[in-house]
Amino acid sequence: MKMITAVIKPFKVDDVRDALSQLGIQGMTLTEVKGFGRQKGHTELYRGAEYVVDFVPKAKLEVAVRDDQLEDALEAIRAAANSGKIGDGKIFVTALEQVIRIRTHESGDDAL
Repeated sequence: MKMITAVIKPFKVDDVRDALSQLGIQGMTLTEVKGFGRQKGHTELYRGAEYVVDFVPKAKLEVAVRDDQLEDALEAIRAAANSGKIGDGKIFVTALEQVIRIRTHESGDDAL
């Protein structure tokens, strides 16, 4: 099992969710976050004064998948989150040692 963590533009969340749902992937966690990468934020004008916005609003999506779903899920996220512009985000994949469904006590792939 793998945990996919994708940090993407907030307006791409629905597209990514729909793409993953079409693969039969159910269940994901969404967190509104702020951060920056190479773009290092941007400047904005507010009441005539210019100020620097160091952290850009992003969406962090976490999805647990079976090993055989990984490549399809990654491709779905890449395609749906891509705008072709700077700041599209990053995808991180980590090993998931154990998953337990609290209600039924199922574990491993069955808990997903």
